[in-house]
Amino acid sequence: MPADAKVEARTARPSSPPPSAPLTERQEARRRRILHASAQLAARGGFDAVQMREVAESSQVALGTLYRYFPSKVHLLVATMQDQLEHMHGTLRKKPPTGETAAERVAETLMRAFRALQREPHLADAMVRALTFADRSVSPEVDQVSRQTTAIILDSMGLGEPGSGHPTPEQLSAVRVIEHTWHSALITWLSGRASIAQVKIDIETVCRLIDLTGPEGKPGEPG
Repeated sequence: MPADAKVEARTARPSSPPPSAPLTERQEARRRRILHASAQLAARGGFDAVQMREVAESSQVALGTLYRYFPSKVHLLVATMQDQLEHMHGTLRKKPPTGETAAERVAETLMRAFRALQREPHLADAMVRALTFADRSVSPEVDQVSRQTTAIILDSMGLGEPGSGHPTPEQLSAVRVIEHTWHSALITWLSGRASIAQVKIDIETVCRLIDLTGPEGKPGEPG
């Protein structure tokens, strides 16, 4: 683990359980300012540019208040990734993918999300590094990122809306593999070990699992 992450881990405030009650309008507005400041700082300078004191100043909250929302920089950047994915999800819902098969639609969706991250490489790198550094204390935030990614994939498959049916266990397994591949592809691209063309091939290849695990493609059943 890099030195800056070690320092962050040592100086992080003790994590407390998130409140069970929904945030008030004022609290939600404060949280949104914090996430916006985090994204702006990360977009300008990556992981190292996101310093908790600067985030507090930019979002106009006290440093102690910031730590009550996010006990460390890693917590904050993972939550920032969930927030970015949520915005992407809203955009994708306004303009759904047009592929003929579920596999094509998911591949198109994930590549659109990938290109959105590609436009902000410093921000993407900061968020991915935070996911890499995340330990057990960050599990709730990491789980939210995973749930948001899963929701994006299921929507693309046509299984995200009420009344659209439930994914089978085999489909959910395929979704998890696709999610892992997408995150891995993002890491390899950010590190310069994969081109966009290679990422596209990998995403399209793994998305074929969807057709193999769909109702007409289950092993042992007639196609």
